[in-house]
Parts: sequence; C-alpha cells; structure tokens
Amino acid sequence: MDTNNLQFKTNYAVCSKIEPFYKGGKVQVSTDEKYIFCTCGTRVNILEIATGKVIQSIEQDDQEDITSFALSPDDEVLVTASRALLLKQWEWREGSCSRTWRAIHNSPVASMTFDPTSTLLATGGCDGTIKLWDVLKQYCTHNLKGSSGVVHLVQFHPDISLLQLFSSSMDSGIRVWDLRSSQCVCVLTSHYSAVTSLAFTPDGSTLISSGRDKICTVWDLKTKTATRTVPVFEAVEAVVLLPQTGDFSKLGVQSKGLHFITAGSKGVLRVWEASSARCVFTQTLPVHSPMASQEGADGDEHSLTYCLPLPSSARITTVTAEHNFLIYDLPYLTLQQQFVGYNDEVLDVKFLGPTDSHIVVATNSPQLKVFELASSSCQILYGHTDTILSLDVFRKGSMFASCAKDNSIRLWRMNTKTAEVCCVAQGFGHANAVGTICCSRLKESFVATGSQDCTIKVWDLPVSLRTKEGPKVEDLTARVTEKGHDKDVNSVAISPNDKLLASGSQDRTAKLWTTSDLALRGVFRGHRRGVWCVQFSPMDQVLATSSADGSVRLWGLHDFSCLKTFEGHDASVLKIIFVSRGTQLLTSGSDGLLKLWTIKTNECMKTLDAHQDKVWGLHANRKDDQLVTGSADSCIVLWKDVTEAELAEEQAKQEDQILKQQELSNLLHEKKYLKALGLAISLGQPHTVLRVIKEIRGGEEGPAELQKTILKLRQDQKEAVLSYCSMWNTNARNCQEAQAVIQVLLTHESPEQLVQYKGARGALEGLIPYTERHFQRIGRLLQASMFVDYMWQNMRLTGKPRHGEIQDEEMDTSSLSQLLPLFTIDKQPSHSPGKTGAEEEEEEEEEEEIPEVSGAEDDEGAFDSDDDVCAVRKVTALRENAAQAAEEDDEDEEDEEEEAETGEREEEEAAVAVGEAEEREEGEKENVKPSSLSEGITEREEEAEEEKREAEEEQEQMQRMQTRARKCQKSESDSRPTPPCTRAARLRR
Repeated sequence: MDTNNLQFKTNYAVCSKIEPFYKGGKVQVSTDEKYIFCTCGTRVNILEIATGKVIQSIEQDDQEDITSFALSPDDEVLVTASRALLLKQWEWREGSCSRTWRAIHNSPVASMTFDPTSTLLATGGCDGTIKLWDVLKQYCTHNLKGSSGVVHLVQFHPDISLLQLFSSSMDSGIRVWDLRSSQCVCVLTSHYSAVTSLAFTPDGSTLISSGRDKICTVWDLKTKTATRTVPVFEAVEAVVLLPQTGDFSKLGVQSKGLHFITAGSKGVLRVWEASSARCVFTQTLPVHSPMASQEGADGDEHSLTYCLPLPSSARITTVTAEHNFLIYDLPYLTLQQQFVGYNDEVLDVKFLGPTDSHIVVATNSPQLKVFELASSSCQILYGHTDTILSLDVFRKGSMFASCAKDNSIRLWRMNTKTAEVCCVAQGFGHANAVGTICCSRLKESFVATGSQDCTIKVWDLPVSLRTKEGPKVEDLTARVTEKGHDKDVNSVAISPNDKLLASGSQDRTAKLWTTSDLALRGVFRGHRRGVWCVQFSPMDQVLATSSADGSVRLWGLHDFSCLKTFEGHDASVLKIIFVSRGTQLLTSGSDGLLKLWTIKTNECMKTLDAHQDKVWGLHANRKDDQLVTGSADSCIVLWKDVTEAELAEEQAKQEDQILKQQELSNLLHEKKYLKALGLAISLGQPHTVLRVIKEIRGGEEGPAELQKTILKLRQDQKEAVLSYCSMWNTNARNCQEAQAVIQVLLTHESPEQLVQYKGARGALEGLIPYTERHFQRIGRLLQASMFVDYMWQNMRLTGKPRHGEIQDEEMDTSSLSQLLPLFTIDKQPSHSPGKTGAEEEEEEEEEEEIPEVSGAEDDEGAFDSDDDVCAVRKVTALRENAAQAAEEDDEDEEDEEEEAETGEREEEEAAVAVGEAEEREEGEKENVKPSSLSEGITEREEEAEEEKREAEEEQEQMQRMQTRARKCQKSESDSRPTPPCTRAARLRR
C-alpha cells in the first residue's frame, strides 16, 4: 500500500450537535411567531422556527427543575417558576435574570399566564391557590382561594376591561374570578375529567373548553351556560379556533359558523363544526404510521399534547407525546417542518444521501429519523413495530437497510430530488430480534443479518428493487441461513469484494464465512468477553474486532492469527471503523470516548470526549473528513477532521513568530524600546521581555529610559510585566531587573490602581518572600565585605630571620596588586617600642584567633555572587600562609613531647618484662603445677599481651617516620617567611 503521500489524522473537532431541547412540559410560541419556548429540565430553550436551532437557553442557577413559565404578549418578559418556589424574571434575549422573588405558594407553581397588557401575571399552585402579581410595580395584588387540588390551568379573559380570570383544578370545574372583588363569580360545570384547554372567540362572548372526558363544550359567557356539548371520542389535550376569515374549504368548512380544531390521544387533527357538533375533516396520516391502522384506539405514545396557532403565518404547531414538533399550514394541514425535541437513546447513526447531506438515526423507538444536516429538519419514518437496533447504507448512499426487535428487516430508498424516504422492501424469517445488518459493498445485490437466535442469514435483493419507486413494499426471502454462534450475534461485516463475511458474537469468538454458501473459513479466538463489532480493512486482508474486554484486535485472514492488540478503553469497545485508507482506526466505547489509533505504531493519537454515555453509533462519510456519532445520552455529534487546519495554523504561527522575532531584533538594534517591549509582551515570552529590559538598563540612561518605557505601556501590558517580575524575582541573576520594574510601578502607580491589575494579588504574594531573601543576602554580603576590609587593615605578616636576627619584613604584594586594589597593607613594625611583652602576647593571641572566627563566618554566610566568593577565598589563603609558620613550630613542640612520652613507655614496658621473668623463675623453683584451666588462661593472656606490644611498637615506628618526614619538609621550605617570634618559641625559651 502506498503511504508516501498519506497524511495521518491527528484530531477531530465538534462541528455541530443535535441535542434534546424538549423533555415534556409547557410549550409557548412567541407573538411574532419566530420562536418556540419549551422546557427541558432545568432550562427553558428558545427554538428558532426558521432554522430549527436553539438560539438561547435560560437555565436556573439553583439547578431546580422548571415547573412552569410564561412569556408576555409583547415578547419582552419571561417569567419562570421552579421547584425551589422562586419566580425569576428574565431578559430572555440576553439570557440575564433581572429579578427574583418568592412565589409565596406552599407548593410548586403548576400554571402561569400573562394578561393582554403584559402587566399582570397569574400563577396557579399545587396548593390550590391563585396569586396575581403586578410585574411593573413588583408586588402581589390578589390571593384567590377556593380551588380544590392543583390549579393546572389559568387564563385571562381577552377583554381586559372585564378583569376576569378563568381557572380549572382537579374538581373538573371552570371557575370565573372577578378581580375587582377577588371573588369567584361562578363555576362552569360540564366536564367529568380534567379540563385541558380554553379557547375564546375574538369578541370574548363564547368559550370552548376541552377535557380528557372526550367532550368539548361551547359556553355562552354572557349567560354562563353551556350551549353545545360536542363528543369527540378521544381525550382532547388542546382546542384551537379556526379564524373567521379565510378559505378553509379544503378542511370541510362550508359555512361561516364557529369551527375549531382538536388534538388528542389519536394523534390526528380534526375539524369540528360547533353548531352541528360534527367532524368535518380528519387529518390523513402516512401509510405506514401506526396510528393509521388504529381505528378508534387511543395511542398514548403517538398522542398530541399541545396545539398552538400561528395566525399571522396561517400555520399551526402540534407537539406529540414523543416530543416531536410538527408545523402544518392551515389551508391544507400539510406538514411543513418537523423538529425532534428528544431522541431518547441513540442506537445507531449513518450518513445518507449521495453527498452525505443527511443522517439516518435509529433511536430507542420503532421510528427512524432522517435529519437534514443543513436545517436540522427531521423526517420520521414509520414501518417497524418495535425498537430499531441497527442500520447500514449501500455504497451509493441512496438506499439503506434497518433491522429491529420485531424480527424483521426493511429496505428504504431516498428520492435524490425531493429527499423523501420510503420503505421499498421488508423481510421476515428470524426467530428472535435482529441485532445487526450489513449491506453488500460492490452492488446493491444482498444484505446479511445476525440475530439473537444465533443464526446468520443472507438476503438477496431482486433486480426490480434496484430501480423500483412506488408505494408497494416487496417481500425478501433469505437465500442461506446458518447457525453461526452459540450466543447472540452482535455484528456482521462484508468484505470489500463481497466474497467474505465476518461475524462477532457474545460467545467471545469471531468467525469468517463465504457469502455464497456461508461456509466456515476460520475462527478468531482470543477475546476474553463478547465481541461487539467486526470490520474488514478497506486495503489489507485484515479483520478488526472490538470486544467487551476493552481491547481491539487485528487478525490476519490467511492464518487467523492476532497481529496487533490495542488497549486503552476503560470499558467495552462498541464500534470500530477504518480511516485514512486503512492505516488508522477509530473506536467508540461504553466510557463515552472516541479514540484514534495509528495501526503501524499501536499509538493512540487522540482521545475525543463529547458524550456522557455509551457511544453506540459511529460512521465516517465518503470523503473521510467527517464523522457522526450517536450516544445513549440522546446526543448526535458531527465531527470534522481538523488535521490540515491545525497543521496550517501551526505553520502560520511559526512564520508569524519568526517575523516577530526578526522585528524585535530590529527594534532593539534601532533602540525603539517601547515598541520592542510591547512586541515581546504580545509574544507572551517572559525571557524575551527580560532581554529587552536588560538592553534598556544597559544603556547610558538606563533607569530613566526604563521608567519612561514602562509608564508608556498599556494597563494589560503592565499586568503582564508585573506577572513576569514575580517570575524573574525568583532568580538572583534577574532580580535586579525585576526590582527595577517594581520600583517604577510602585513609584508612579497608586495602590488603588495596582489593586485593579489582573493577577496583582498573586504577583505581589510571590514577590514578597523572594525580595526579603534578596535583602538578607545583600546584608550578609555587606557584612562580610566590611569584615574582610577590617581584617586586611589590621593584618601584619612577619617572616623568620635567616641568620638568627629578628628583623621586620614587608609582605610581597606584587601578585595581589591587580586582584585586590581596594585593600591596603599595614607596614608598621611588629614590635612597637612602647608595648610590653604581655601586650605583644595578647596581640599575637588575637591574631591567631581571628582566622578561626573569619573562617566560621565564611562557612555560615552563603555568598550568592561568584566574584565576592573568589575575593574572600584569596584573602583567606593569605591569612592561612601567614599563620602556617606558627602552626609548624607548634608541631615541632608536639613532636618532642611525643618522643619523650615514647621513651617513658619503653622504660615502663622493659621493667614489666623483667618482673614477669622473675616470677616465672620462682614458679619453676617451687615445682608448682597449675591446673589445665589456669594454664589455658595464662597462655591466652600472654598471647594478648604480646599482640598488644607488637601493635604499640608498630604505632611508635609509624609516628617516628611521620616526624622525620615533617622535619624534611620543613628544611626544604626554608624560603617561606615565618614570624620572628611566636608563642611556641617563647615557651621553649
């Protein structure tokens, strides 16, 4: 394989996300009909209808779920209520909270609404009370009591002059409240179940109510009586009045009477005539929709929960129980837009279309969802009757296959012109859920499936199906079936030449088959747990497998041996694909991570983290520059290959750095220090900034130029320099520059200005301890220099007379004249005529004691400057040479004393030896025979004494040799000056 021009991928970046934005709760459309407001846990998401994107998300600070919200009719104020019993007023366009106050309710708020003037807000609580708030003056105006149970519906009368509020609670009655007297005027009783919605006519004289008791009631508000009860034969969740103007003949409207639309448990919209209480129009569902086959049955999963009018644009919006938003036009009730609010757990996802412009998603439901990537608009496909588990797309991208828990498989085709998708074939034959499916690679000729019944099937596609377009669905028949594994078959894959088929199972093995007759070619053994995915390499004869043991293995197809093993995931590896022409692998796991591997080096190039749960779906487009992943966290993420972009960015950054470095050198050469310092700070290089400051301080007017330059910097540049100073101050070599900059800032900046600097507190805390340490070091150095100066002024060196005469000599300082020009030599004679011998002895004692003190000082003081240390060491060496003569005289005296002591010890040992000989002779004369025990003790004692004597003799001999060697050295070094009179000499005299 030619890999010379192949560039490995190094990174992917998130391009876009399809996230859940609605999980149930209240939905409201803005008055300008541009936005849909809906709740999602702790957030209120604002969906733009034109693009299908969430443009703003209002989230509670206390992380409490939002129970209700209300948008004012002027679209300016948004108020939310949470389980924390707090009401928050938001400027929703900016996403900021302008006011928070307690709801006063004893339990969470269940319903909210604004009056037509956007000044009064009504809240209905679970405690059975209703409270009204003046939003402008910010106080509670009414507290209405009398409702039983949760007040789940509150609505103002459209005529604000009446000051009436309508509410409904668990007692199924509709209460009318007079806000002037804060009393309940009447209770409208007609329903026997919860009232779900209220719709007023424009003049406010008629009210239509709907309930879950499968009836709608028309009320005359003037007489407060029910004029008509309309049985709708379904639990109604919402009722919407048709406009009085407009041609709605397509909806069966023949007269100008009152007509209304109901949305309920059957999942269809129906138009009713109020005067005759009959249904004049029923919406037609797609052919394969499950609701189309349910006659009169209530389908809770597909029921409609909201129906909201958009009168300005002549549209209507419905919300399903599956959290899907469907927008219809009113004249014909045809579907215009569809958005998916919640995808549930995403089980598989694939690119779709000749240009990969769509993605098809299998969620934890029987419906397939086809998303258009450009607009996020969704098309829902009905056909399966149970959860869809797996998908695969043919090579051309316009046809794909699906399998589900209903033991069936289905083939779907996309119309390349209209992007509409329809089912063209279906197949039944498995005895259990079909968990995996794979399409042929060369042509649209067959599909292979694996099931939980442990079998593998190959299905041939009829030739007519490849060009078929129409509503008729053909049946597929399995060409060959084989029991392939002992447990569930988790994955099947077809080779690029359509001749081989691989399968992976929960029995921890993968197997290789021929596609023609499903003959077994070999078994791949080695995984410690079940195999989740198998995949053929597009270039080499290699099979990749991923397992629940957290590893990925590459197998050779010739000998079925394991070639490589990749380990890095902490949990099961669920999906695996080849990228970069088979040279790299992408894996997804139960830990929510994606990993990019290079096969040649077994190296994990990158770990991508964008999901919070198992990543079940992973697919790459044909150009190999995009990825799509689907996870159990309901998120679908689109990734883009950014390898080339990052490489180009890095090259551009390096070029920019080189140009700036050259420009910086030019500025320093031209002595344009201000621009040079600003450029160095912009580069973010503290060492370069330090070099610029050293250049400034090295000039003729260094301090003045530094002060002038620092003060001209911007505040952000001063902040950066201050942070750099705390870094430089840690090193003694750079502390002077740091202290110089700090001096300028502290001198010309007030404390109030310094406190406002970003990171000033941390920088000052880092400066203080090292500054104290520098001052301590300078103090020690100053003390040491003063002490050396004092020692040098008082030091007198004398030499020993050559011919027995005592004479003063001057020390030769020719070699030190260049090293220590600051020190002077005391040339006074050693013997002053006015001093006595005792005074001279005291001075000599002081001279002998001073070097010891100075040496201790040198050991204790830690000099940081190398030049200071060298100077002190040279002076100390001179003092040691001057005192060495005195030490040698002392050593002569000690040698004489040691010789005397040695002679005395020899005499004592001779006397002891004579005494022992006499005692032995007396014992022999007396013929006394000692016992064996005493003889042994005596012999051991004699041996010990003899060894002791030999050791002492050897030690004495070594001391004599050392003494002679020292005397020889002394005679050879007679040219060295010695003091004429020392304490040892006087003592000998």
